[in-house]
Amino acid sequence: MFRHITRAVSLLTAFTAALVLGIAAPANAATFLTHAQATSQLSAAGISWTSSGGCSDRNVATCTSFDQVRQTTIDGIKTLRSATGCAITITGGTETGHSSGTYSHWNGYKLDIRHSTCLDSYITSTFTYVGYISGWGHQYRSASGNLYTDEGNHWDILYYNCGGC
Repeated sequence: MFRHITRAVSLLTAFTAALVLGIAAPANAATFLTHAQATSQLSAAGISWTSSGGCSDRNVATCTSFDQVRQTTIDGIKTLRSATGCAITITGGTETGHSSGTYSHWNGYKLDIRHSTCLDSYITSTFTYVGYISGWGHQYRSASGNLYTDEGNHWDILYYNCGGC
């Protein structure tokens, strides 16, 4: 009898472990946000955004959308705001119309921000100059590995991580 109980407990434990592993997200799984979740965090951090189309539809290129942005990307821009003390205005998010690729706007890794004297000075004096990337612009790498590219009329930021948040 004792052996049957021990066997039943072992089977129940194994079943529970399999169920948890089957349902639980991997520890390194990305967290994607809705537009509302992202804008709530941005507002709380004092970060503004603008849309040339006055909209937030991810499928319209003239909108600025944060739908499906990665949490690490939002954490990264919040880290930049905190580190610099500069005003930040985001001009591009996850909306269509940007270049494709794994580390793209569409996949939630990138944001575009408006130039300002404060941000330009911080980025160019604090981060490591990588060089001029033909067709893109001058590129700088932060200590955490994120890339800041001066594309002429804005900064294109690639957040591999939250930047030390």
